[in-house]
Amino acid sequence: MAKPASLRIAIVGGGLGGLAAALFLRRAGLEATVYEQSSALRELGAGIVVAPNMVRPLATLGLAARLPEFAVQLEAAWEFRRWQDGRVLSVQPMGEECLRLYGAHCYVAHRADLLALLQSALPSEALKLDRRCIAVRDAGDAVEAVFADRDGRETTVRADAVIGADGIHSVVRPAVAPEIEARFSGLCAFRCLVPAADAPPMALRAVQTLWLGPERHFVHYPISAGRLVNVVAIVPAGDWRTESWTAEGAIGDLRAEFAGWDARVLQLVDAATDTKRWALYDRTPLARWCAGRVGLLGDAAHAMLPFFAQGAAQAIEDAVVLAACLRGVDAQGVPAALARYDAIRRPRASEVQLMSRGREIRNHLPDGPAQVERDRALAGGDPLRQSAWLYGHDVESALRAG
Repeated sequence: MAKPASLRIAIVGGGLGGLAAALFLRRAGLEATVYEQSSALRELGAGIVVAPNMVRPLATLGLAARLPEFAVQLEAAWEFRRWQDGRVLSVQPMGEECLRLYGAHCYVAHRADLLALLQSALPSEALKLDRRCIAVRDAGDAVEAVFADRDGRETTVRADAVIGADGIHSVVRPAVAPEIEARFSGLCAFRCLVPAADAPPMALRAVQTLWLGPERHFVHYPISAGRLVNVVAIVPAGDWRTESWTAEGAIGDLRAEFAGWDARVLQLVDAATDTKRWALYDRTPLARWCAGRVGLLGDAAHAMLPFFAQGAAQAIEDAVVLAACLRGVDAQGVPAALARYDAIRRPRASEVQLMSRGREIRNHLPDGPAQVERDRALAGGDPLRQSAWLYGHDVESALRAG
């Protein structure tokens, strides 16, 4: 009996989730190809937390051992400091305790370095650049994705399944679910990078630090093997509504938001030469991620606010489960396999989506009794163990149960 032909999977979007999906699908013996609209792979943004539930899948791919080449292993995380004087409110040791609890360390990295790591493991023929998806259509026993290049020339790809890993403004999502209105948080984020030589010494430690103050908070940690400090500042949006990681902000505006804060915060701001600024939106969880032979993954499926630092980790978990559900399936079984993927992944990712809302309220309390009570709770907390539902998630158990 002839061996059945390998499924052909077209992945729209060459970000972290799309590349991870291709790697796990190919590891499962499937023919997975990534189609990316840009002419070269590049990851916008800057820093990312590579949590244990992201490191373990990378280890499955044989890539986790390379993280120390560019990522910084956290010695401590959730170091909360008071906005005005830098007084430490709470700090969580990581290191060996994180490894003992969750079987992996926690790192921070530049998103571009992580994307390059995934790309290095993907055969060149599995990545098609300059392919902007303009349509997805049902072809009965297959699905067709239509792409245009920079000159407007169109090509049609016929596949057994199309996976939309094309981000918040997904082109594939309308083929699965009706468009849902973005929910504006009232906040915007500034993001910038600071050379280590220009940063205060405390910002160079292998620590994720969060400064908490009235109506805003300020986060920093070292990335790129310690050569840079990643800075993210969450502030009231005012009239800013642009939801784009490429939108330019102004350092002067960022500095004005933190007038009166500890001098080390202002030193980091002043050392940045440019900043990006984007309005923070999320979406209500979708009622479904898959329809027939079309599925969603990552931000296309579950765009979330950044307060749990889990967006990319959830996309990697998606990739693991997607590949497991499609492994060994013939072409006729694809819709049922995608439905199983949906049933396993959507409840968990939706929970993370919803839990990511409202975290800024606690972080942004004005000075007063509620802030004092919050600081007391932080001092007595154990965030590493409280994150067990995130960091300790067992994908294999979820697959067995689903």
